[in-house]
Amino acid sequence: MQKFVIYSTCVMMIFSSHIVHAEIETGRDFMDAGNFEQAMKEFIPAARTGNADAEELIGVLYAMGLGVERDDVRAFEWYMRASLKGHAGAQSGIGWYYEVGRGINAPDLVRAYTWYVLSAIGGDPDAAISQEEVVKKMTVEQINKAHVLIDDYKVWLYPFR
Repeated sequence: MQKFVIYSTCVMMIFSSHIVHAEIETGRDFMDAGNFEQAMKEFIPAARTGNADAEELIGVLYAMGLGVERDDVRAFEWYMRASLKGHAGAQSGIGWYYEVGRGINAPDLVRAYTWYVLSAIGGDPDAAISQEEVVKKMTVEQINKAHVLIDDYKVWLYPFR
């Protein structure tokens, strides 16, 4: 009986991951076709399971006002959810929001730099360019403060890098 429960649980986990993947791919197809409202409907269930790709894509829809009213605060929130799961594209998005101060109270170059560096570590090739640009606007003290944050985040976002 115990083996059956373990087997059933494994099968359900595999099956549910395929459903989430299908929802994201279907949502992307809707985005490609310009049907952003339907794309959002596909992404929401996947995001509710904690899927970082779905969360990042919902952030994109809110950031650009595609199928929904543009909302920088909601975009920031969705990008942050994905960022904390190590999604490099969302981390770049968070860096940009901190750099320009949209979706938050005011620009924060320390956090912008932090997220750009983390995004670069995560594999986003454009993040290094953004990192180089934002560091030009920072003081040595701000850069040092950012590196403390980077070291803290890196431990749990990228423990093997």
